[in-house]
Amino acid sequence: MKRTLIKFALAALLLPAFSFAQTTADADAAKLEAKKKAEEEKAALPKPYNETENAEARIAELVKKAKKEHKNVILQAGGNWCIWCLRFNNFVQTTPELKSLVDNNYVYYHLNYSPKNKNEKVFAQYGNPGDKYGYPVFIVLDGNGKQIHTQDSAVLEEGKGYSLEKVKSFFETWKPKK
Repeated sequence: MKRTLIKFALAALLLPAFSFAQTTADADAAKLEAKKKAEEEKAALPKPYNETENAEARIAELVKKAKKEHKNVILQAGGNWCIWCLRFNNFVQTTPELKSLVDNNYVYYHLNYSPKNKNEKVFAQYGNPGDKYGYPVFIVLDGNGKQIHTQDSAVLEEGKGYSLEKVKSFFETWKPKK
């Protein structure tokens, strides 16, 4: 009888450990699956950032174009490594209402930030917003190249994507006054 009680007591002590180990294994498997899905999604999305481009020169060209066309410039800072950056680009490009709003009011540029090319001089010029907000982060310039707004992308998110109304409001708010 004493031996049976000891076995039950030992089992009662070990049962939570086995349960915890199973829960941990399940959580690890779920994390691994989520990471795999995110990598698959990232691989399927267009890669708009150019690591080798001279961003400073390109932005100067785009400011001239914006001034001529009476538009503002949006710098979407981030990189092809960033799932949220790729999601935002895809969201705008595949949502006709947003694409039209952007095309009619902005000259759009994907300002690269990556280990290969951090564009430190360019980012410093705009106050290094990625350090504060993460990526993507949006820098709005007027037609003269003056920085008029920096937008944290987190406030535009909804679930695992972006809110149509919030993104539309952002673009509407910072379009040029014509």
